[in-house]
Amino acid sequence: MKKHTYCNPLDLGYRYQHMNEGGRVSAGREGADPTLVLFKDRYYLFVSMSAGFWHSDDLLHWDFCAAPDLLIYDYAPDVRQVGEYLYFSASSREKNCPILRTKDPLAQPFEEVSAPFAFWDPNLFADDDGRVYFYWGCTNNEPIWGVEMDRETMLPLCEPVPLIYGRETELGYERPGDNGIVNKEGSVVYQHMKHLFNEKTQRIEMPPEMEKRSGLSSEAMTKMFLAVGKPYIEGAFMTKHAGKYYLQYACPGTQYNTYADGVYVGNAPLGPFVLQKSNPFSAKPGGFITGAGHGSTIADRFGNYWHVSTMRVSVNFDFERRVGLFPAGFDADGVLFCNQNFADYPHRVPQGAFDAAGQQPEWMLLSYRRPVFASSTAEGSRAENAVDEKIRTWWSAANAAPGEWLSVDLGKERDIRAIQVNLADEGLNVAFPPESYGDSRHTRHIELRPQISHYTIEISADGAHWTVLENVARECSNGYYEYAHGVDARYVRVVGGELPYGQALRVSGLRVFGNGGGEKPAQAAAAAERLGPLDARVSWPPIPGAQGCNVRYGTAPEKLYQSWMVYDANEVTLSTLIAGQDYYLCVDSFNENGVTPGEVFAL
Repeated sequence: MKKHTYCNPLDLGYRYQHMNEGGRVSAGREGADPTLVLFKDRYYLFVSMSAGFWHSDDLLHWDFCAAPDLLIYDYAPDVRQVGEYLYFSASSREKNCPILRTKDPLAQPFEEVSAPFAFWDPNLFADDDGRVYFYWGCTNNEPIWGVEMDRETMLPLCEPVPLIYGRETELGYERPGDNGIVNKEGSVVYQHMKHLFNEKTQRIEMPPEMEKRSGLSSEAMTKMFLAVGKPYIEGAFMTKHAGKYYLQYACPGTQYNTYADGVYVGNAPLGPFVLQKSNPFSAKPGGFITGAGHGSTIADRFGNYWHVSTMRVSVNFDFERRVGLFPAGFDADGVLFCNQNFADYPHRVPQGAFDAAGQQPEWMLLSYRRPVFASSTAEGSRAENAVDEKIRTWWSAANAAPGEWLSVDLGKERDIRAIQVNLADEGLNVAFPPESYGDSRHTRHIELRPQISHYTIEISADGAHWTVLENVARECSNGYYEYAHGVDARYVRVVGGELPYGQALRVSGLRVFGNGGGEKPAQAAAAAERLGPLDARVSWPPIPGAQGCNVRYGTAPEKLYQSWMVYDANEVTLSTLIAGQDYYLCVDSFNENGVTPGEVFAL
């Protein structure tokens, strides 16, 4: 069935990854660091650890093209058009990284052009005048770098230029830790090394035998120790608009809910660059799935801008991630922004020009905290976890037998327009012999065989007689199903069949969207106070009938480009502020019937 909407995280066939590093065995699905490109009138999406790429005609329907020979164990694949070619590169610190190209990624192999040097998180950019530039960087102690490249040989023409450094004492969104709370004591590096740190000399001091055993010098260890609690500055991407150069970067770390993309603006490809006043331009710290960092920003064939970035699960391992797509744009003052209000609700992809700032969710959430019932529940699990709007918690059936089910009661017959079924992985440990691990150290294996999930989605008016809406048999962890003309039902049920690696049915989000048909909540009577240079507390009295509130904030009353979504709470601490920056806020209340805009006020 042809879809007109999508829902984050994107419904892609995320590949399983199995790791055996330092005796720690873990497994789960990963897809991150996305690069989106429009090449010869077709969209291509390259994603880390996918063993291939996706392509689409409309940003809605994605087909997978397997490419197991395309540096699949090198993170952060970058693709960019230069002339007739699509260029590709990816990350490695162990070797000079190849730069490849092809004229047709679906029909012709990528061929190596050069291998200039080792880099991490690459981004190639071709300017309007034909000159080519390259950006890279991914550490918590070095900057984002840039260099001009020879267009033909793809070799550097100058010395690397440092472009963006971390500024976590000034920029709240750069602080590592959930909600901007830095926890040095929680770092393994900090715990192992703090007894070796001399406060007077500000150095790690190791006995010679320890230095020899570790293979690291005292200087290297000191650098690592002092970097604890500092943000990773990574994921560069360049977009040019109206003669200005927008150098984007990710921070503070992919495992945090505040993972975001910031942007600096310059008049030349290698700067100097100035921090955009409105920052981060991409962030999603609240809601069902959080995080919106390390991405790319492009114009579609109609001139609309889109930003695609990394979203967090990070339960089984830090790099358990998904991909999100967001409307983006440049306002009349040249400010780059993303519209991430209700960013994990269904949104339409218009097949023509549209106003990104005015985009609204297509339908509202009908299933939040509704009664749920299950065929069985594993010890330590709860059926309610499937409707709590947290992708990091889930319900698990007590066994892996086909026929286990989970249902939600919507309270009355509802006008259902879309259903999203988010499956979870837990305790997965698939044994692979060492020679099967595909990375150079033989510690990581991407599952190249499609792992098919079988389940049905069923609806009922009375909870006794069921009609099958979907009979699913495909590679999917975040299945999204649209019913544009609506179906009426009170109950929605997921029934499990055969699942990857013989797992039990596990659901982190049974999310039902549609039209509630009732009253919107009352307007929030909000107030706010600055708690310090980087934080502010926003609060409001309880609102009967509201599911939650979406706090919008920004640098001017008409530029509320940041947002923070909360459920079942009367306050939130905004931890992404910039020191010395004035802000304006608006608190919108919402429920299954719609959104009630709040009043804009100064912080």
